[in-house]
Amino acid sequence: MNEWNIQSRAHACEACTQPFADKQHYHTLLLDEASGLRRSDICEPCWQKQTAADQRSRAGFISHWQGIFEVPPPVTEVIQKGSAETLLRQLIEQNDPGHGPAAYILAVMLERKRLLKVKEHFKRDGHRVFVYEQPKTGDIFTIIDPDLRLDQLEAVQKDVAHLLEHGLSIPVAPVETPAVVEAPVATEAPVAAEPESAPAPTETESAPTPS
Repeated sequence: MNEWNIQSRAHACEACTQPFADKQHYHTLLLDEASGLRRSDICEPCWQKQTAADQRSRAGFISHWQGIFEVPPPVTEVIQKGSAETLLRQLIEQNDPGHGPAAYILAVMLERKRLLKVKEHFKRDGHRVFVYEQPKTGDIFTIIDPDLRLDQLEAVQKDVAHLLEHGLSIPVAPVETPAVVEAPVATEAPVAAEPESAPAPTETESAPTPS
């Protein structure tokens, strides 16, 4: 099971499609659908048209919370290059199960720094799933608890420290760069070798000297 994802806060109500105004109250529903977990953002007037019980009885309902819409700040203001949050986003986008433990540890780190908030946690397919929210952007991060053992923590923490320091490795084009560098060396080598063979006649010229 790989249930990582990032879902951004909507800019308009899902029910009436009216754009959210700055500082407007809205409601978020988290739903478990056939395609996976999905968030639904609804404005206060549309929410009031149905009772809370009706909303919670929707198929696949998992959780509900309220928020205040804020006009998103520039991305560079929220996500700094090389930060733990940037790395977490990259790991989720890569969708590599091997990075699951590192993503979980990063989410816990960000929670402790109060940069992410736990909005909900539940069990799915035998695994605990945590739903974190980034308060400034309203983005929600869905992270699976990898059930790490104590003897695994140190290795995962080292992995996280390495990723924070060096970032994710980027694949480099194989052999192409060395081939371009070596090609001129191969053509110049024979040219450089010719002057070195010139001293050979010196041996024949020095031969008569003893006589």
